[in-house]
Amino acid sequence: MHQKTLVFCSATALLALGIACSKSSQTPASPTSVQEPTAAAAADGSTLKVAAPTAVSPVNNAQPDVLVLTANKVTGKYDPSLNPAYEFEIKTGAGTTVTGCTSTVPPGSGSTVAYSPSCALEFDAAHTWRVRATHAGAVGPWSAAASFRTPSGGYISGNELFDPLTNGKTVGTRFGGTQFIANKGLELLGHDSRVSYQLPQNLQTGEFSLMVTGIDEGSPGDKTKVMSMQENGGDVTTNDYRATIEKRGRIYPIPGAVQFRIIMGEADEGAGRIFDSDRIGVPFSDERWYFWKFTWQSPGRAALEVREDSPTGRVIYSSSRGTGGFLYRPVPHVIHLGAPVGRAGPNDASIPGAIYKNVWVSSRPRPKFPNE
Repeated sequence: MHQKTLVFCSATALLALGIACSKSSQTPASPTSVQEPTAAAAADGSTLKVAAPTAVSPVNNAQPDVLVLTANKVTGKYDPSLNPAYEFEIKTGAGTTVTGCTSTVPPGSGSTVAYSPSCALEFDAAHTWRVRATHAGAVGPWSAAASFRTPSGGYISGNELFDPLTNGKTVGTRFGGTQFIANKGLELLGHDSRVSYQLPQNLQTGEFSLMVTGIDEGSPGDKTKVMSMQENGGDVTTNDYRATIEKRGRIYPIPGAVQFRIIMGEADEGAGRIFDSDRIGVPFSDERWYFWKFTWQSPGRAALEVREDSPTGRVIYSSSRGTGGFLYRPVPHVIHLGAPVGRAGPNDASIPGAIYKNVWVSSRPRPKFPNE
């Protein structure tokens, strides 16, 4: 309606007045869904004739282990059959919209709609979220902002992995002897210890990075692994999509030597798909934290960088290697802290005493973790 003042029309009014009265009310006798979107925005900026959705969870500063935003659906004011999509938005506690955290999702079935954000959110911090309906380019009113705190644990979403390990939790599966050390991370106690993660989708180009301490050139073992990846299970050594990142132990002729190997789809030596980085001896301290970052492109190149203390610390190892025109596409894509015991035995597997935290696997840039 163009005016809120009610206009009453007499049956004996002049034709001109009757025409004026007919213009004062534009409510159609039988509205249709075609008229749901309107170019005229309401005072709240909405252009779709629907109510605001209602936030269901999380609300009232709740801190879920896994972040899924859920809201009640709405229908058209004039057309109950309207089934709009929903736009979600996340803001920091300071009110800044988080980059990459605005997303429109289909309605799906049922009375609620859900959104699982995969954007980079600050760890264990206050945020708000809201949602609105959208249809054919028009948008409904926003819901009231709901408050929550981001999870203190980790998540696996698509081909992205986030696992801080500093709060006594992991989204991975623990094998062998492991223990959490308060406010520090997760320790592997033996060569046969590891944490494994299976990605729902394989990551063909991305980053696998983490922080680790408790390792030096005097650590037990031979060709021991700080981290590794493979397709499915079985012997990682002969896996067609092996990626092993090594810090060699005291049994090896060059204790502390760092090297990686990646296999791009065929473990046969004659296939030309096995690629090794430079092998360089590096002095480590088992009391110091080290940042390890392995990256790969499909096709293209693989690289390893090791830094002291933090992701911005001094570089102590850096090597890259071309990997030809091959794709890295393990299905399923399995990630390990350490490595499973392979055909060479326990001395070539994980590093006893290694303590891990702040694990990240993704095609997106690494977020800021606490204590980095």
